[in-house]
Amino acid sequence: MTALVMGVVNVTPDSFSDGGRFLDAESAVAHGLRLRSEGAAILDVGGESTRPGAERVTPEVEQERVLPVIAELTRQGAVVSIDTLNASTAAAAVAAGARLVNDVSGGLADPDMLAAVAASGADVVLGHWRGPSSDMYARARYDDVVGEVVAELGARMDAATHAGIPPARVLVDPGIGFGKRGEQNWATLRGLSRIVAMGPRVLVGTSRKRFLAESLADDPGDASIERRDLATAVTSVLAAQVGVWGVRVHDVAATRDALLIAERWKGDHRWTSPIASR
Repeated sequence: MTALVMGVVNVTPDSFSDGGRFLDAESAVAHGLRLRSEGAAILDVGGESTRPGAERVTPEVEQERVLPVIAELTRQGAVVSIDTLNASTAAAAVAAGARLVNDVSGGLADPDMLAAVAASGADVVLGHWRGPSSDMYARARYDDVVGEVVAELGARMDAATHAGIPPARVLVDPGIGFGKRGEQNWATLRGLSRIVAMGPRVLVGTSRKRFLAESLADDPGDASIERRDLATAVTSVLAAQVGVWGVRVHDVAATRDALLIAERWKGDHRWTSPIASR
């Protein structure tokens, strides 16, 4: 089975590509349901931007944004994850129906996160992270980027185990775009097989990120959203071929179609849209 598609639902005013478009709950729910109809197996709802330079918001503001959206999407049968750095938001989101906690910091931003996930019964995505979005590139120094990502993710997996989260509930994300500059992102993607070999399910998110735009145009600002979405679909197919569990994207339909065509190329005529299950 190919990688499943996780659709991005940003309930924020300042996310880098669609901030403000779905800030009210009604618009966010409608967007999430549209992504599900286009093939998203999971809807990843977030109320705080993690774009480079983003400022933090309080958990209270974050929860005001995301909890009504999660509750309604769940009521309508969607599988939902919560994209958060805050333990209190994670716990409240799971109570509202989320089944997965997607923490790009791998539990480093909030010391209570891993214990909260352990108590919730949800699965958790541990992202590779070297510091907050406000200053994420200050630590983008590597001698062996893939080896260091593997080692640092391994440390987060150990921390999750120590907190009481069973290994079967743990996923990892190499953190494309987080604390990594252009070529460091490409090197990480070229080394995905080493990350897959760690054992946990792997989630990859390249969607619309700056390093794609830098490869498409001399001035990244000249690379349109449509061009970034096409590049996202290509990188998602390549990641799926390495064996990742899922890809996190804004344009679900383009990535779904690309994955379908790649499966047909391999001769798998029994391909069906993957579901969110272990």
